[in-house]
Amino acid sequence: MSEAEVVPLLEPREGIPPVCESARALAAAVERLAGGEGPVAVDAERASGYRYGQRAYLVQLRRRGAGTVLVDPVPCSDLCELNNALAGTEMILHAATQDLPCLSELGLVPGRLFDTELAGRLLGYPRVGLGTMVETVLGFTLEKGHSAADWSTRPLPADWLRYAALDVELLVELRDALRTELDEAGKLAWAEEEFAAILSAPPKEPRQDPWRRTSGIHRLRTRRGLAVVREMWTTRDRIARERDLSPGRVLPDAAIVEAALQLPRTPDDLAALPAFRGRNPRRHAAAWFRAVQKGRTLPDAALPEHSLPGEGPPPAHRWAERDPAAAERLTATRAVVAALADEHTMPTENLLQPDAVRRLAWSPPESISEESVGLVLTALGARTWQVTLTAKPLAKAMVRLATKSES
Repeated sequence: MSEAEVVPLLEPREGIPPVCESARALAAAVERLAGGEGPVAVDAERASGYRYGQRAYLVQLRRRGAGTVLVDPVPCSDLCELNNALAGTEMILHAATQDLPCLSELGLVPGRLFDTELAGRLLGYPRVGLGTMVETVLGFTLEKGHSAADWSTRPLPADWLRYAALDVELLVELRDALRTELDEAGKLAWAEEEFAAILSAPPKEPRQDPWRRTSGIHRLRTRRGLAVVREMWTTRDRIARERDLSPGRVLPDAAIVEAALQLPRTPDDLAALPAFRGRNPRRHAAAWFRAVQKGRTLPDAALPEHSLPGEGPPPAHRWAERDPAAAERLTATRAVVAALADEHTMPTENLLQPDAVRRLAWSPPESISEESVGLVLTALGARTWQVTLTAKPLAKAMVRLATKSES
């Protein structure tokens, strides 16, 4: 589409709708949406980087015949009636896995889903952000200036509400266009299977030792330093939860790593570190020092290991040394998946998850065949369409390698 054909989308068609902030307003909105027709566009705004957790601070919905509805989920925290009114209705989200958890907390759980971002990936669009997709497919530009705003702000400014309403303004039309493209490309059944898999996926298990994701932790070489990181991360998480602040606003990761590297012995030593000179670090200085002291004085037996026991295959860069045959299988299977993804115009990770490819290459079935490879892929979470496309060529590639090594 040429630049001249792109039209800026500046205002919602019906103007900025009032925000539902009471049970009465929400009930009226539920009635309006229930009386509409077709799928419902849904979006949520969070306060990532500002507040603790990933709760929603605004929910936007749009349906033909009903217009756009904005709901403040702080006073209207129970959307079960809305969920009941829309039971069986397809809900359209962009990058659904980001918003589904916070919507579920409110009681809004789609029974049917269309994910416009995932549809774009399956169709081979090189960039699948909402603004880019709306521009590429529909010819409108969306203003994205408030995507990283603090949506816990009250009252919400009018220009933020305009931006939020515009995020669902064309989502139904985008879904319609992408659904047609998927159908014409023979990929609609694949997409529907992917959408169903998203909805049926179990909740994510809490990450083991989440403190190990502290940015910069790779700089630490001692278990004692890791212990300090663990104690400071745990302290920060408690304070952040109590104050309802993003942990990074309470104390940045860089400060935790700096303290773990320097192991200050007095409160003054800790306060003298550059990362602890700001107002927020000083506010809880005593708590940070207690955490450092606890990490410094733990008995050796209580110190964390350098890394968690491995689950699954080792890192791929070590395969050539540990199992050369597995390394060859990985190279061959990756090449197969890359070629198939190119043939079907989609990213390799959407054709088959890289982890499934690694696990298959590391631990192939004893007797390699299309059926046995398909069973392994299915057990690893691959969908039927993915198994249908990949099991046979993957089996052939591994059989060729096995035959070659035996000759």
